[in-house]
Amino acid sequence: MKVQFSTVNDYVNALEPDRKIAVQKLRDAVNAALPKDFEECISYNMIAYVVPHSVYPNGYHCDPKIPLPFMNIASQKNFIALYHMGIYADNSLLDWFVSEYGKRVPGKLDMGKSCIRFKKIDQIPFDLISELASKISAQQWIDIYEGRIKK
Repeated sequence: MKVQFSTVNDYVNALEPDRKIAVQKLRDAVNAALPKDFEECISYNMIAYVVPHSVYPNGYHCDPKIPLPFMNIASQKNFIALYHMGIYADNSLLDWFVSEYGKRVPGKLDMGKSCIRFKKIDQIPFDLISELASKISAQQWIDIYEGRIKK
């Protein structure tokens, strides 16, 4: 049976020690740079950064009861994942990230549409993730979401 987390601290505290340190550092990097109006919470049983209903009352089009998702951090079986909807929806941001990653991290970028997979904890580019987190404000994300994703 999968554990359901109700708080971010519960999620972090349930991790193995090496994962706990890396996820907390990743969380700190995001929290230090994320523009105002985003909120940290648990969503889809992961650490989530969302545009709360107080800022965007419409919520997520797939389930309006859920605040608008933006980023997630998850400890998966074989990697730590950072999901960033901005790099999925904005090609210029994706291009910037891919270019910067190549300059800062040895080895190949392991990435899906919005998922960046970190298999080697010691190679997580916390400074780059902090920069990435700072690139889009909540209002910019709402505009991108409404213009490119929401149907």
